[in-house]
Amino acid sequence: MTRIWNDPADFADEMTDGFAAANGRHVQRVTGGVVRATESPRGQVAVVVGGGSGHYPAFGGLVGQGLAHGAAMGNLFASPSAQQIQAVAKAADNGGGVLFAYGNYAGDVLNFDAAQEHLRAEGVPCATVAVTDDVSSAALEERHKRRGIAGDLAVFRIAAAAAEAGHDLDGVERLARLANERTRSFGVAFSGCTLPGADEPLFSVPEGRMAIGLGIHGEPGIGETDVPTADGLAELLVAKLLEEVPDGTAAAGARVVPILNGLGSLKYEELFVVYRRVAQLLEAAGIVIVDPHVGEYCTSFDMAGTSLTLFWLDQELEALWETPVDAPAYRRGSVNPAQLKAAKGNAAADADAVPEADEASREAAGVVRAALGVIAATIDANVDELGRIDAVAGDGDHGIGMQRGAKAALTAGTAVDAGAGTTLARAAAAWADKAGGTSGALWGVILSSVANRLGDNGKPTLADLTAGVADGAKGVMDYGKAEVGDKTLVDALVPFAEALQRNADAGADLPTAWKAAAEDAARAAKATADLLPRMGRARPHAEKSLGTPDPGAHSLALIATAIGELLEGRNDHA
Repeated sequence: MTRIWNDPADFADEMTDGFAAANGRHVQRVTGGVVRATESPRGQVAVVVGGGSGHYPAFGGLVGQGLAHGAAMGNLFASPSAQQIQAVAKAADNGGGVLFAYGNYAGDVLNFDAAQEHLRAEGVPCATVAVTDDVSSAALEERHKRRGIAGDLAVFRIAAAAAEAGHDLDGVERLARLANERTRSFGVAFSGCTLPGADEPLFSVPEGRMAIGLGIHGEPGIGETDVPTADGLAELLVAKLLEEVPDGTAAAGARVVPILNGLGSLKYEELFVVYRRVAQLLEAAGIVIVDPHVGEYCTSFDMAGTSLTLFWLDQELEALWETPVDAPAYRRGSVNPAQLKAAKGNAAADADAVPEADEASREAAGVVRAALGVIAATIDANVDELGRIDAVAGDGDHGIGMQRGAKAALTAGTAVDAGAGTTLARAAAAWADKAGGTSGALWGVILSSVANRLGDNGKPTLADLTAGVADGAKGVMDYGKAEVGDKTLVDALVPFAEALQRNADAGADLPTAWKAAAEDAARAAKATADLLPRMGRARPHAEKSLGTPDPGAHSLALIATAIGELLEGRNDHA
């Protein structure tokens, strides 16, 4: 379990501050994460990695000469926000473009893609490679749906080595994709992990049993088996991975980098016992072992477990693999020391000037701030339950992420004296930035869409609000690619938007229309218990989620209901 923290909501930020303070020779703290403390050649492609915190040495520990140029570091097990990613990329950019590399999770894809779009619009060339090494998370024919776990290291190293060798952005992307295609991983766990401040682990494994095919965000395994001997475990890991030899490669005579990764609580001595048998099995299969790795490379907080990665080399990849690396948590060979950069940081610019607004819109902004307060209070009251239902088949961080987002939105909304549109837009940006993850990105879309319709002039009408909610529903589906029936927030949002429009068209006033729509959203959210997830981290654990509603749909319904009660209690119906 985790024993030391201040406020659990501040853990990731304080950890990043301390990590940077302890590793000033390698990294600088910037908004959203860390970048190299040393100068990189002008025109060199910048490799920016990232993901949620809780996986050290991924991702900040892999920033340094010969490896990543920067790491965007989100909240615990939650992807960094688009704002964080964009800030890190700008600080890391050397004028040669940016290659983003990260594990293939819905929140990371959403936020890295959004950051990439913004950067391209600003003239910064970008490319992306999402790591998909986890063989347990999808079938071979759906490799694009697989998760990224400890195989991140192989892809990150090759991408960074290609940049160091002077390849342009297209060349770095090509080699990173090749590395991803030739990387396979499989993991097991003997216990779940416990987040700071939590009373229970995200999942548990019965005594004497072992979860197989687990994720690195506290997701439970795909199945269970009795705990084998160390040799038995090695045989399971190797046999599973040798089922999938990359196309065009024969096992016999192949040159392979094995990475036996500890997930947080296993002792190195235990890993060495397992690796002894791994090496024997690989050699018996005719495989030539190159530069074996045994240790912690991508952890899951304090999870007791291990994963095996096989990185199948070719001549080009093996030459790049020999590139020296000097990062806080990973060193290979000897680099030529580079000059330290000036500690300039990249603190966020001052807030934009507040647009002018008339009195009617400023009065409506008061209702917006009241609604933000109700949202924050509602999430505070339900944060543990939201985390519990998310942990059934996901990573258990939905409550914490929603709490961070709602509190940030309230703070941002109350800090500005503006019209209704600007007030809500500032809240939306703060929610997306602080919450991170999938829910942060999607709530940013919802609130921004409503803010655009409210504007800063005149009293917003019910038609403005219904149009904003409809825009938000469409934006979420366009952005996240989810549809009704996928067991996501969309399953409650679309019925809510449709009912709000239907009741408004029938002549209902705002409180009546909203309350009826909230009831529809609540029914739809409850009905998600009968659905199997087709997207997100819960997808590999689809059967486990039956009987439990989707946490995103449930939290949306709670918020809609609470705002309905607020509107019923007001006389102005703004």
